[in-house]
Amino acid sequence: MRDRCGSRRLVAARELRKEGHNVVVIEKSHDVGGQWLYDPKVEEENPLGKDSFLKVHSSIYASLRLTSPREIMGFTDFPFVAKKGRDMRRFPGHKELLLYLQDFCERFGLREMIRFDTRVESVEMLDYPVLDKDLRWVVKSKAEKAVEEVYDAVVVATGHYSHPRLPRIKGMDAWRRKQMHSHIYRVPEPFKNEVVVVVGNSLSGQDISMELVSIAKEIHLSARSLNISQGLSKVISKYDNLHLHPQIESLHEDGKVLFTDGSWIIADTIIYCTGYSYSFPFLDTKGIVVVDDDRVGPLYEHTFPPSLAPSLSFIGIPRKIIGFPFFESQAKWIAQVLSGKRMLPSWDDMMQSIKEFYHSRDVAGIPKHNTHDVANFEYCDKYADYIGFPHLEEWRKELCLSALRNSEINLETYRDSFKKIKRCFRLLIIALTSLNLDMKILPHELYWFHFIYVLQ
Repeated sequence: MRDRCGSRRLVAARELRKEGHNVVVIEKSHDVGGQWLYDPKVEEENPLGKDSFLKVHSSIYASLRLTSPREIMGFTDFPFVAKKGRDMRRFPGHKELLLYLQDFCERFGLREMIRFDTRVESVEMLDYPVLDKDLRWVVKSKAEKAVEEVYDAVVVATGHYSHPRLPRIKGMDAWRRKQMHSHIYRVPEPFKNEVVVVVGNSLSGQDISMELVSIAKEIHLSARSLNISQGLSKVISKYDNLHLHPQIESLHEDGKVLFTDGSWIIADTIIYCTGYSYSFPFLDTKGIVVVDDDRVGPLYEHTFPPSLAPSLSFIGIPRKIIGFPFFESQAKWIAQVLSGKRMLPSWDDMMQSIKEFYHSRDVAGIPKHNTHDVANFEYCDKYADYIGFPHLEEWRKELCLSALRNSEINLETYRDSFKKIKRCFRLLIIALTSLNLDMKILPHELYWFHFIYVLQ
């Protein structure tokens, strides 16, 4: 299994082993954690991430905190609970999730399957052009020495938050001052007294802009739309040195940044918070699986390429989902298909399903580069049905939506609002108890109840 040992890959390794498969996880880093293994050493990385093989995998910056409450983050049989002596906040910092993944790894004895400090050089079909049910794969990797091995199946689980996606801006290549993608942003101090343009008002763009206001001279946030959330509007109104602009029209050699409304500034640095692209530079499928404007395909249910299934599969492609339970159901499905416990539809049926899915996205006006943005609880439940996996609990769905609503309104404070309402929660539980109501409620559901009660 080609891996970067984050959440999706660790659970894949566990489920594959459960089904009796002999699993090898090849890991470039020195430890588990994947994206959550913070790496402050970014000096040797291309600032715009233009190299095919990046030196730095993690895009985590030092101050990053989770945007979802911990209750919805864990696997179904290993909840992400707060532990004394660690970061017990409801929206903890990135290190806490790393520790959770390390705990998960130790609890299920996964470390013995992982080859650390090993880089995958290539993954190729063994007997191409012969494609049959016994298709096998040649995997070349390198640690202290190069190794070539043959595997019956490959699960690609490299994540999609490492390879920067960049906009096309006139004059971008000629602009002589500092340009970088948020992939290598770590701390605000290097931008002291600078005029900084942040491109993109996604989560990272908002986070980085708010962090820079106390360090930089000016921050100019360039957004695709000026129709921003109430929360971001509050933040911009609060800080005199934080300004909102439309998209950039052009860049000029003297440092000038011209926006589409005709306004302009002279900037020291541009930080592109413009998201990430899917990239599999090690994988050679002879053009059977391609990445076209961030559409990885053709993939049946974002997982199996019909012509190469089940010996090749992908885990963790979908975005905008409650990741942990989805990855768990995905891992179980892959493991059971490979063991013969579950069967995939015919090639014709899988291709027809993919064709219909693409058509539905086109009709809905969804750009190709958003093909894998799911944002749909019903889809996650449908996916779970393939293996009889439990549907997402209602409390988990409601807690997710409530957190999103709160962030839209209180961008700067939503992660810590729990501290202010904890007393209300205690009083509510006391009141329910005094009424002699049935208190056989799971802790997760109590969290959901108090969160919805306060926010609505």
